[in-house]
Amino acid sequence: MNILVIDAQGGGIGRQLISEIKSRRKDLIIHAVGTNSAASQNMLKAGADLCATGENAVITACRDADVIIGPIGIAIADSMLGEVTPKMAKAIGRSKARRILIPFQHCGSVIVGVSETNTGRLINEAVNRLLENL
Repeated sequence: MNILVIDAQGGGIGRQLISEIKSRRKDLIIHAVGTNSAASQNMLKAGADLCATGENAVITACRDADVIIGPIGIAIADSMLGEVTPKMAKAIGRSKARRILIPFQHCGSVIVGVSETNTGRLINEAVNRLLENL
């Protein structure tokens, strides 16, 4: 199972996701891609097994992923303060992988029907969904 975690900005959500996944299933191999080097470094420190940075890394990693997990902004062109390029969003959207997207409302998009909740709870729910699908 090829699990791909994608994050932007400081990589805090990706870091939390990887830490939580690894705390529950050390045997899983996690690939991480940051839109910038800070995001990549934080995800690598959290325990990602493989890590890369940038637009082409996102596009390439999406081809082989079975599951893509990250904040919803990774699938919206120009989100995350412009770090998610249209090519990145297209690659994520076109990937045959199952996408587990965490619905943060601060990417300039409002997701109707999703109540505000704390980040820890969202991370926990996302990891639960990932593990259910293994």
